[in-house]
Amino acid sequence: MANEAVLLWETELPIPFTCANGAGIEKGAILKLTDGMTAVINSGDEDDLAGIAAEEKIASNGKIKIPVYRGGIFKVYISGTVNIGDALAMSTDVNFLKAADATCVNSKILGVALEAGTTTETIKMELRPGFNNNAY
Repeated sequence: MANEAVLLWETELPIPFTCANGAGIEKGAILKLTDGMTAVINSGDEDDLAGIAAEEKIASNGKIKIPVYRGGIFKVYISGTVNIGDALAMSTDVNFLKAADATCVNSKILGVALEAGTTTETIKMELRPGFNNNAY
């Protein structure tokens, strides 16, 4: 996997989420929320988001828990144009975020942009899953 989020400042400790033993998850992967407190690698456009993987999970290593960040300042990759203060949601490209639109509300929001940028650039983002998309 590529384009993982990079932790810049830890503002909250990661919390354990359930994951499949057979799953391989890279540190910094943006995770999708599936069943209650269960996380998998996101599949793209407008997933319900759990947070960001705090450590690597090696496939079939017997572990069924992964620490997940739900707060912090991260460097993330973006798709499209993002302005400071935009709510960010998953784009169609795995591990890329986009400025949220009217369909991106509640658990589809991962955080808020602290910098502006455009496609394939990295920006700083405050991780705040479920951040209210006030534009809509």
